[in-house]
Amino acid sequence: MNILFLLGAILVTIGGICDLFGAIGLLKFPNFYVRLHAATIGTIGGAAIPLFGVALLALGTNIPHKHAIAGASLITGIITLLAAPAGATALAYAAHKTNAVEWKPKIDHLKEARK
Repeated sequence: MNILFLLGAILVTIGGICDLFGAIGLLKFPNFYVRLHAATIGTIGGAAIPLFGVALLALGTNIPHKHAIAGASLITGIITLLAAPAGATALAYAAHKTNAVEWKPKIDHLKEARK
């Protein structure tokens, strides 16, 4: 068995596990901000890592256009890796700034910065 194929299969399996943990976190975590963290883990771990795995799987096989598949998967994974944390941060900041989510922190650095 090709080592690239094996590494790709491992990354796809890790992605499935990250999706499972992200889904459990969305159901079990207590508030919006912690659930947002679970959603981001599900996005990065469950989408970007398997895309890198698909790129390795494509390179490890003998299918036609394997370089195009690997390149598209790699580029999509990188875009997801960059966009997901930025989107989650923007969502959390907007929710905090508009007081859309009830939250009782002990220390609130963002509220202190507004003064």
